[in-house]
Amino acid sequence: MTPLLRVENLTRSFGGRIGCADVSFDLYPGEVLGIVGESGSGKSTLLNCMAGHLAPDSGKVIFDTRADGPTDTLTMSEPERRMLSRTDWAFVHQNPRDGLRMRISAGGNVGERLMAVGARRYGTIRSRALDWLERVEISDDRIDDRPAAFSGGMQQRLQIARNLVTGPRLVFMDEPTGGLDVSVQARLLDLIRGLVRRMGLSAIVVTHDLAVVRLLADRLMVMKDGHVIESGLTDQVLDDPQAPYTQLLVSSVLQV
Repeated sequence: MTPLLRVENLTRSFGGRIGCADVSFDLYPGEVLGIVGESGSGKSTLLNCMAGHLAPDSGKVIFDTRADGPTDTLTMSEPERRMLSRTDWAFVHQNPRDGLRMRISAGGNVGERLMAVGARRYGTIRSRALDWLERVEISDDRIDDRPAAFSGGMQQRLQIARNLVTGPRLVFMDEPTGGLDVSVQARLLDLIRGLVRRMGLSAIVVTHDLAVVRLLADRLMVMKDGHVIESGLTDQVLDDPQAPYTQLLVSSVLQV
């Protein structure tokens, strides 16, 4: 099977500080990869390099495009990369305000992504928006409300609806439950897991929360100081960690 995403020797530094160094892995269709590590481990730098938000110093990010097959996204033109990010890719930010248009309605947020890929009929766009608000458990009578009127958890669910409405094949998630109350986190994680499975999505989830990757991820990479120090099946890594750093991460959670 051809990988949906192949990352080869991805490297980014900031002056003398390593962001990520020689990171390589394959991600297959329908697979969820978790990336964990403490603050400063390089996981967000890696995610942003893969998603095209940050230019790496070297390496390749090869995506199996619908039209041309495996293509290094780092060599794409800006319009090509922008279209990819509107169709086959999606990015869920930790702070939903970074992924929403706060001055337009909930329905407008979802509809805007549809219009970006060519949708023009108002009735169709509004109907799709209503469908997606229902999927993320937002009442249809809130479609004309602006995101600022929503709770943090509702804003995050709206951001997910905005991202998934165009049927992407790969979703990047940066601490998707960060900053939310525990009860809200649990509900959101259950929603994300259901959507990922039903839609057959591939996803890369960056988090410091091992409970999040335990629930969502098929495979796990552990990062420290910009390097991947351990990887494998999620349960295998968490239940029988080999690297001393991973052992510390797991034991710190068990002690809480």
